[in-house]
Amino acid sequence: MKETIILYPVPGHGHLVSMVELGKLILNHHSHYYITVLVPLMPSDAPTISSFITSIPTTFPLSFHPLPSPHQTQSTKSITTAFEFIRLTAAAVRQALETISLSSTVSALITSAVQDVSSYMPHNINIPTYFYFTSGASALALFLYFPTLHTQTTESFKDLARLVHIPGLPPINFSHLPRPILDREAEAYHYFLNFGACLPKSNGIIVNTFDSLEPRAIKAINNGDCTPKLTSPPPELFCIGPIVAEAKDRAIGAVSNSMSINCLSWLDNQPNGSVVFLCFGSKGEAFSGPQIREIAIGLERSDQRFLWVAKTTLDLAVVLPEGFLERTKERGLVVESWAPQAEILKHGAVGGFVSHCGWNSVVEAVSAGVGMVAWPLYAEQWLNRVVLVEEMEVAIAVQMDDDGWVIRDEVERSVRELMGSERGEAVRKRSAEVREAAAAAWRGVGGSSLAAFSNLVGSWSGHLILDKDSKPE
Repeated sequence: MKETIILYPVPGHGHLVSMVELGKLILNHHSHYYITVLVPLMPSDAPTISSFITSIPTTFPLSFHPLPSPHQTQSTKSITTAFEFIRLTAAAVRQALETISLSSTVSALITSAVQDVSSYMPHNINIPTYFYFTSGASALALFLYFPTLHTQTTESFKDLARLVHIPGLPPINFSHLPRPILDREAEAYHYFLNFGACLPKSNGIIVNTFDSLEPRAIKAINNGDCTPKLTSPPPELFCIGPIVAEAKDRAIGAVSNSMSINCLSWLDNQPNGSVVFLCFGSKGEAFSGPQIREIAIGLERSDQRFLWVAKTTLDLAVVLPEGFLERTKERGLVVESWAPQAEILKHGAVGGFVSHCGWNSVVEAVSAGVGMVAWPLYAEQWLNRVVLVEEMEVAIAVQMDDDGWVIRDEVERSVRELMGSERGEAVRKRSAEVREAAAAAWRGVGGSSLAAFSNLVGSWSGHLILDKDSKPE
């Protein structure tokens, strides 16, 4: 029978892209495997996901198995809705595994949809299950430690005005933990508590990071410091990064190709290392008009060359300061939609990156050796900021008030500091060192990520366990 690896991402275009990149990686190194991707399909995601799947080159023989939507929910923007969708889809996943197992030896299930492993398993087969954690090892350390943290207080984290000490991490304000876990009474809090409890029950956890990028967090996880209540050894960690998706796979819409050409052509005409790139992910669209205006004024005052992806539903002609585009046209480019972030970061003209600290952006920046201004917006990005600034030393923190507001003076200061100060020079030098470490992680004998990937694939051999009534072929 053929050997199949099944990939199951949580709903959404971004998670599917990451999982497909993992599938490509497997096929590039071990082409004898068959890869089947289970696609949890929300009606609102269907056009984008269909377009993405169609665009995948035939050189990668991935097969896609759509899963039926368990209800009529139109989006998974709510954390609670997303977790409930995952729970309700478990039966469809189990049925798919059972069906695929009839014609294949299923060597492993890799999923980013974390819940009790047993909920996915057909009654007569035990498939090794690995969780693909889509943030870094530092965030993983937090979630593994979360069940322990839960027992240390009866108060909501939002009410604790002090630092929290998580194994492998610098001290961090409780208020800077991911927003869904700040309120102990909220439903999302208990979903994430279950998330943290389920992670160690897997055969291993795959992370898009590498040993020299997050050594303290990785060591704490491997030593069991983040799971002190476990009676068994901690889950095996497979750090196989950096994995960076191709720019076209991140793109949504036909505008992508023309925007890519426009941005890169503009950068071709800028001096080496002179441009600061600003991009805030999908949630950057939520910036208010006044905040966009503050960014514009700060950029103009900084006197730095800039490429600013200002995705917004607002009318920039109305929101931007009068005459801003005309005054800055010789040294700045404002893009109102998608831009090829990974390609831009690799361009020689880019010398700095103002980022929301989303993990995909972090991986792309460190792979390109570009120093950052850390401007977190949501999720685990506040934690990422602490790690980027204090542990990795590849970023400068932008200062903001409790509501996330950043004034024009702070935009100007942080950009100037990154691009022209002694500290900024140290950050950019450190970023270049990390770029070399990222490349070395996958290079020949001794590369930590290459070794971890080999160990991951090796762990799939001989794991298929059938019950006594089943006959292996």
